Amino acid sequence: HVQLVESGGGSVQEGGSLRLSCAAPGYSFTTHCMAWFRQAPGKEREGVAAIDAEGTATYADSVKGRYTVSLDSAKKTLYLQMNNLTADDTAMYYCAAGWTVPNSRMLVPAAFDHWGQGTQVTVS
Repeated sequence: HVQLVESGGGSVQEGGSLRLSCAAPGYSFTTHCMAWFRQAPGKEREGVAAIDAEGTATYADSVKGRYTVSLDSAKKTLYLQMNNLTADDTAMYYCAAGWTVPNSRMLVPAAFDHWGQGTQVTVS
């Protein structure tokens, strides 16, 4: 099984920034789609950003212009830069990896096979 380990969460004031990391040792970013999801208490898990094997990124409307997803293949790490955070961004954030994920499903949780344990982001 592929191990995904998130880090970088924490507490920040509204308007602040955080950068999440997802370590994926032994993983090939050229064969999988990588994504970030989040889940707030009482809400369904939702996709926020994803990047496919060709490097094409897609974002949820709620984070466009504020979040940036990127890969460092040498470090086997996925990142999520989050700027201008609001209280609505408070959630547990998860890294996920999927094999042959269609572009139309890059933000759909069911399309992904492997998940990390999550890192909490709290904005107040």
